[in-house]
Amino acid sequence: MKASRASPRIWDTDWLILRGLARLLKEQARAHVRPETLMVDLGCGDMPYARMMREMRIDYRGADIDDGGSLRIDERGRVPLADGAAGAVLSVQVLEHVRDLDAYCAEINRLLRDDGVLLLSTHGTWLYHPHPEDHRRWTRTGLIADLGDRGLVVEDVKAIAGPLATTTLIRLTGFAFFLRRIPVLGGAFASLLAVLMNLRALLEDAITPASIRDDNGCVFLVRAHKAIA
Repeated sequence: MKASRASPRIWDTDWLILRGLARLLKEQARAHVRPETLMVDLGCGDMPYARMMREMRIDYRGADIDDGGSLRIDERGRVPLADGAAGAVLSVQVLEHVRDLDAYCAEINRLLRDDGVLLLSTHGTWLYHPHPEDHRRWTRTGLIADLGDRGLVVEDVKAIAGPLATTTLIRLTGFAFFLRRIPVLGGAFASLLAVLMNLRALLEDAITPASIRDDNGCVFLVRAHKAIA
């Protein structure tokens, strides 16, 4: 049984990234989203962060194009909620899969109250992973600019996993893919390798200067608000 993205296990190949992402999401939500606030998870998938947010008494609601969430995104990319209904929008590892950034960011802006907050994560550096499509990777500067050009003012950017750790995790992902194809013992070997390489990546990230990690993150987590005319 696969663990939740909010509580990864050290033998998962993406443990280091998901561990850091879950920690930052909790910190940012606790600091910037008040209890009882309506939060829309835009592109929620199987809603891995629902429990985390609800434990903070946030009114979390998942939205997706299929039946994964409680809100169904229509063919225009719109959620069945009124303008300005949400005090917070959550977008976790969705933006790189979005073909039409203008439409996606427009819906974030429509949903958010004037004093609302956006918590958004996406990739800086990673392998191609269509789900069902995969379109982009960002630098810190480019992500801030692309969101800003679409009416979202970035207040803070956090980087998860610097370049040393990221290269180790990319190799781990490739090795584990082939090991798991070996009958009987392949899965066990892949899990053991994941533990060893996750620990190596953890050490590599610890010795990477913050200035390097901040501009070369595997994942960036952004806190932003809508621009007010």
